[in-house]
Amino acid sequence: MSEEIRDEQVRRIGVESSTTTITTDPYSMFLFALRSPKTREKCTGRLRMFFDFIGIPGDSMVERSKAFCDRAKTNDIDKNNSEWAFSSIIQYMQHQKERDERKEITAGTLKNYFQVLKLFCEMSDISLPWKRISRGLPKSRKFADDRSPTVEEISKILEYPDRRIKAIIYTMASSGIRVGAWDYLKWKHIIPIQKNGLVIAAKLIVYAGENDEYFTFISAEAYNELEKWKEYRILSGESVDFNSWVMRNIWNTKKGYTRGLVSAPVKLKSEGVKRLVEDALW
Repeated sequence: MSEEIRDEQVRRIGVESSTTTITTDPYSMFLFALRSPKTREKCTGRLRMFFDFIGIPGDSMVERSKAFCDRAKTNDIDKNNSEWAFSSIIQYMQHQKERDERKEITAGTLKNYFQVLKLFCEMSDISLPWKRISRGLPKSRKFADDRSPTVEEISKILEYPDRRIKAIIYTMASSGIRVGAWDYLKWKHIIPIQKNGLVIAAKLIVYAGENDEYFTFISAEAYNELEKWKEYRILSGESVDFNSWVMRNIWNTKKGYTRGLVSAPVKLKSEGVKRLVEDALW
């Protein structure tokens, strides 16, 4: 059983336990401070990397987190454990600094590693001189070294042989939504705007039902590409309604293939959309 599966089982047990009992182990407190599922996934992975680097044992992140905190809070003068957590983090950040110098990671990524450790220790009541640690970190850029794609580049991406690529690219380029918006986008969230019987644009409800919900607009071209994608699914045998996900997994119609069923749609999550666009870029 993988460590990720064990962690999920432990998390579920904590949720399903009596509501009068509040779990306050270090790992649970760390997860409590992370709002977004995506952020939680990234931060737990980075914390796991830290534990691997300093050799913290345990069969799950719950056990490893407790082992780290128990040792960090021990005031054994002979073993000098009061300084152990500080020196461990310094060694780990120095390792990441060397990776930054080799251009394996960016200074921004290095800062994210630092923030994860700081958050974990703060939620576990482990006091450390964070200003002393942060002084040794390289300054990160406050803006991304990127640019908007040109029309020619977008046209080239659209040549990628996947029926979903045009609907995805047209929608994102037209609306400016982030890739995470696909996790919430259903057909009922796309509302066409007509003038003289013709669709001239469409309203897009983004992150529907969430605190960050807002609306934007897409062009008629983007709406038409979405409609083509939906029509292809219907003609292939899928029952598409207002509550269907806009993006779904692909399927094969040839005999001998087992990739997906048109009658059993599975939502294409934001990670899948991101991977699809990256494949098209490469």
